[in-house]
Amino acid sequence: MTTLRPARNRVSPLGDIIAVPGRGAWLGNRGRLHEGRGTRDIVRNHQHKTWIICALSFRDRRVAQWEPLRYTPLFFLDEAVALAAGHRPCAECRRNAYNTYRTMWADTHCGSMAYAKDMDARLHGERTGGTEHRAAWDSLPDGVFVVSEGGPAVVVGDQLAVWDTRDNIYRDKLSRPRTGTALVITPRSTLDILRAGYPVQIAGY
Repeated sequence: MTTLRPARNRVSPLGDIIAVPGRGAWLGNRGRLHEGRGTRDIVRNHQHKTWIICALSFRDRRVAQWEPLRYTPLFFLDEAVALAAGHRPCAECRRNAYNTYRTMWADTHCGSMAYAKDMDARLHGERTGGTEHRAAWDSLPDGVFVVSEGGPAVVVGDQLAVWDTRDNIYRDKLSRPRTGTALVITPRSTLDILRAGYPVQIAGY
């Protein structure tokens, strides 16, 4: 019996498209990243600047996998991973989350409601310009990803839950430092939105 290895359609907190077990809680879209039919071969990191986080199912729609001329469904362990990778909520299948994110964007950025294309352009600039930046440990809300000695880790209360690169789960727990600064992975704009109280979903919490 032939066992298929995991497809390369999962996303790491760093935004890389990888092949690891477990699909996770959310689906993502960056456009068509594969070529051909059923090849499971990723040939590009993204097709456009719109990187979104979608529900796994919506109105009984079935998303085709590896179909020609169709977008490539990606999968995230949780919303914290998706946000760290530079995605934002979908305006169609996650309308409430999108509205919350957009309202908090206005509160933390320009003060007026931004169009989706403007948020996408800003996030894309932060992704391509280097997502890592520093912030004080005591200023970081839950759901923010940081660099830790064990790898990418999400802030959860007084702990850091380390994302396991092999199994796509949170495995190790570290104590969160109380002083100094962290090297943050989550894009600056989304960090501001998490600070404003966006209710991010974290697997197991």
